Amino acid sequence: MSNQVFAQLVDAHYTPLFRFALSLARREADACDLVQQTFFIWAKSGHQLREVSKAKTWLFTTLYREFLRGCRRDQRSQSIEDLPPSAQDMPAEDIDHARRMDADQVVEALQEVDEVFRAPLTLFYLEDLSYQEIAESLDVPIGTVMSRLSRGKTQLRKIMAQKEAGSREDGEVVEFPKTKKGGVK
Repeated sequence: MSNQVFAQLVDAHYTPLFRFALSLARREADACDLVQQTFFIWAKSGHQLREVSKAKTWLFTTLYREFLRGCRRDQRSQSIEDLPPSAQDMPAEDIDHARRMDADQVVEALQEVDEVFRAPLTLFYLEDLSYQEIAESLDVPIGTVMSRLSRGKTQLRKIMAQKEAGSREDGEVVEFPKTKKGGVK
């Protein structure tokens, strides 16, 4: 692979890979390391990929596998059996409220979602990957992707509700008693 082709690949995929890595690792330095390791692996063995059109999926899969390898090494992985069961979908009255949410708050809340759910949520909503591409990237069946997306959305909703309830309590306006001239006693 020529340096120019490699540079084009990096230019095309660095930002989405970094966002995905950041959502997984939660630390900028770790995310940079994951992306760098992913491109290093591509430089070593990417030439073996038969279909160039699958480079994006290959890169996301490799990054995710490197993240999991690090988690296993650090003994921080969580079993799917230990996760809470999924809840119901979002009620219709919450849809309008969800549209008004600040994107930064949602991304911040996404960082609190369990990693097993955060990865598919990030790939689906932030990277616009299809269920099939997510399944290939995470090396899981499509049904697992759909289940994790559902559970992840439920967990994200709960986190957002807790944050909203906390902000309402913290942001409550307390009026001071007024004197005759409108000042404070």
